[in-house]
Amino acid sequence: MHIMKLLATLAFTLLLGACASAPEPASYAAEKPALELQDYFNGTLDAWGMFQDRSGKVVKRFTVLMKCRWDGDVGTFEEDFSYSDGTKDRRVWTLRKTGKNTYIGTAGDVVGEAIGNTAGNAFNLKYVLALPVDGTVYHMTMDDWMFLVDGRVMLNRTSMSKFGVGLGSVTLSFTKRP
Repeated sequence: MHIMKLLATLAFTLLLGACASAPEPASYAAEKPALELQDYFNGTLDAWGMFQDRSGKVVKRFTVLMKCRWDGDVGTFEEDFSYSDGTKDRRVWTLRKTGKNTYIGTAGDVVGEAIGNTAGNAFNLKYVLALPVDGTVYHMTMDDWMFLVDGRVMLNRTSMSKFGVGLGSVTLSFTKRP
């Protein structure tokens, strides 16, 4: 009987965990300083980051030089990556403001469009990334969260999954040049 109660409690706990909802940008609406994407992502930024696999092991470290500019409601972010293994990569994002707090983004290795929302100090961008690994391209679901710390520093955490299974995460720290 004791084992049955233990199993029932475990099943109930797992069920509650499965019902937990992911945070939404609106959860951060009151957080300060308020993030204005056109202000923060305008000019040159430096970033330092790492990719961790699902066990938490750091697989790659990298730096990013970003050059950002806006023409009205359309932003262009040129990202030049330098990895710890000596490889380099480049991604160019185009981000279009579609509403007060909403954005649509595209990049050469993004499948379809990225959907972005801001509130308070937070920016959430969801997209599918075509990621080449050992000669095969995998379509990875990315859930990207950025939080403005102050006028110069932003922290970024991205979870990566495939078929709903978490495969790893990317952590970045951005610093805006004066």
